[in-house]
Amino acid sequence: MRSLPVDSERLTTAARGQGVARERPPAGRLRWRNRPQPPRPAVGAWTLARHVRLLENGEDFFPAVFAAIAKARSEVLIETFILFDDDVGRELQSVLIAAASRGVRVAITTDGYGSPDLPDDFVAALTGAGVDFRYFDPRPRLFGYRTNALRRLHRKLVIVDRHHAFVGGINFSLEHLARYGAKAKQDYAVEVQGPIVEHVRALALALLENRRLPRSRPWWRSRAGDPPAGDGGEEIATKLIWRDNDHHRDDIEIHYRWAIRKARHEIVIANAYFFPGYRLMRDLRRAARRGVRVLLILQGRSDQPVASWAARSLYAQLMRAGVQIYEYCRRPLHGKVAVVDGRWSTVGSSNLDPSSLSLNLEANLVFDDHELASDLRRRLQVLVDEHCERIDPGQPPPQPLWRRLAAYLAFHIIRRVPTWDRWLPQREQGAVPAQPPEPTPEPATAEEPPGAADVQSDEPSPPSKCAS
Repeated sequence: MRSLPVDSERLTTAARGQGVARERPPAGRLRWRNRPQPPRPAVGAWTLARHVRLLENGEDFFPAVFAAIAKARSEVLIETFILFDDDVGRELQSVLIAAASRGVRVAITTDGYGSPDLPDDFVAALTGAGVDFRYFDPRPRLFGYRTNALRRLHRKLVIVDRHHAFVGGINFSLEHLARYGAKAKQDYAVEVQGPIVEHVRALALALLENRRLPRSRPWWRSRAGDPPAGDGGEEIATKLIWRDNDHHRDDIEIHYRWAIRKARHEIVIANAYFFPGYRLMRDLRRAARRGVRVLLILQGRSDQPVASWAARSLYAQLMRAGVQIYEYCRRPLHGKVAVVDGRWSTVGSSNLDPSSLSLNLEANLVFDDHELASDLRRRLQVLVDEHCERIDPGQPPPQPLWRRLAAYLAFHIIRRVPTWDRWLPQREQGAVPAQPPEPTPEPATAEEPPGAADVQSDEPSPPSKCAS
């Protein structure tokens, strides 16, 4: 049989020699599949990290990320739930455009629900410079309301030159800086180097390439386990754990439960949205009953009152088992961190609620290191000592009848959201390239000066006080 002629200019590197014609990606789009790739790491296995640095709030996080991007020479990958067109977002835009202009391959994926209102000119400036800008599962609004609240891209990852990785819960918005005011969020991230960076990069590339990551272990073997023995040097035993809707649906919960069951002295969990499932709740109560000090730092000034009502409905059964509960009152708590026995620690994007544990795409790093765990534990103790109120087990906060009814409804609604989601028609989700805006005629009136809508109020923050 005579073979048809094939245009070699339309063949990718992987397809040449097989006679398979594939269109070249549009100009300015990253050609991830066209470049030769080294063997992929065993993502999800214990590995090593070097130069681990704990970052608290945007004051630590943004300068570190922007400085790393400014020095990038080959590649920048970013995943974020929220990207706003404010001072932080525009500074990120600036460093990404500068990196792309140097020939650095830049890809950023933001969530279609978390970042629904980015101006077209903001995105066009990035794509025009050669940045691969994508939305995860964007959906049109219905009567002005967002309809894609479930199964979101909630991870916050930054990978630079396969050398630096940043993982945590901090979005790219002004809300993570103290100058935002009383609603500025308290949160954490980590900067890592070493072999663990390849694991984080593989996770980000899997989303860009719409590719599933395999199980880190066979299904009959436990996904959690003891880390390898370290040499006591600068390298730290580290593991990337993530949640997806394929092979890793409960990995993060499994690792939390493993650490809680192994605890012998102390468990400290600081989590923004605390509404775990029955098994994790049971493990916490059992740990407290066997003499482990279990300390929970939860939101006292929540930015989502319904979630706070649901969490408070769990207080009584936890405190009866001996769990200590503190509410952080200075500003909204957005952190998702934990320390167990002064050695095991985790930092990442996953809350302990049905959305994070059963629906969203999440990512955490787990560490086995005394020094890092002590640093995180010390910072959490500062919150407890200076900005928290302990919930008295003998005198729970008084609540009016309507609030108790609302908490009861919130408890059962939030608990059943993952079950209801399984009944709904499932759609294919992925990272979709941003579409260029349609050209519009020039307006007849003068344009508003840029940035006028972003002026922040100079009013002083109200005094810190937890809601009852």
